[in-house]
Amino acid sequence: MVSIVIDDVSIEFPIYDLSGRSLRKELFSSSIGGVLRKDKSNRITVQALDRVSMRVEEGDRLGIVGHNGAGKSTLLRAMAGIYEPVSGRIQITGKVAPLFNILIGIDQDSTGYENIFARALFLNMSREEMEMHLDDITEFSDLGNYLHMPIRTYSTGMLVRLAFAIATCANADILLMDEVIGAGDAAFQKRAEARLEAFVEKAGTLVIASHSADILRGMCRKGIILHHGKVEFSGSIDDALKYYSDRIGNGAHA
Repeated sequence: MVSIVIDDVSIEFPIYDLSGRSLRKELFSSSIGGVLRKDKSNRITVQALDRVSMRVEEGDRLGIVGHNGAGKSTLLRAMAGIYEPVSGRIQITGKVAPLFNILIGIDQDSTGYENIFARALFLNMSREEMEMHLDDITEFSDLGNYLHMPIRTYSTGMLVRLAFAIATCANADILLMDEVIGAGDAAFQKRAEARLEAFVEKAGTLVIASHSADILRGMCRKGIILHHGKVEFSGSIDDALKYYSDRIGNGAHA
């Protein structure tokens, strides 16, 4: 059974180069971002997540809502195994595909084809598994002979198209997204949206953080509100967005 269980998880980031009493005072009184604290060594730390507990079941479509610095990206990266909790536990059942680091592992001096197989390592795929998706990636990226050329010869749009095609070829049970990926020109964007929708349907379980209420309503059924690293609300996505608008966002969209 596919699931994500997060039990009393806290994540902190130490700040080693913060100086100046006025800056410290300003940060401690700030209304955005994580909560600043001092640890046992008297270092200032950012409490990005504070004793978060939640559960994602198979088939859930969960939207994470919150202000900038509320902990949305940190929570997603903790689910992906990038950040280690200082306390609590995260238990994942199923294969996870994080779609917020699609350019990681891209080598500018290697060819497109070489990068396809190198990227397989970050997707927990073998070379043989990636070879099964090679024709699909080649067709969808529409890069033709450029795949034989070094990545440094690519435009930004070409690079994103290749990275997007690779990222959305993986077979996964749980899809993690930090905002929706913009990929290339308007024509390619339509193809990318259709491919992404199919990828989400195939994965079955989705967790996405976004500032767009329209995207969250379109892709999610459930929602949680993060506020200063704490889960402040959990319910339907419509109720979550209304709660955020009424109590946190001062009437603004998520």
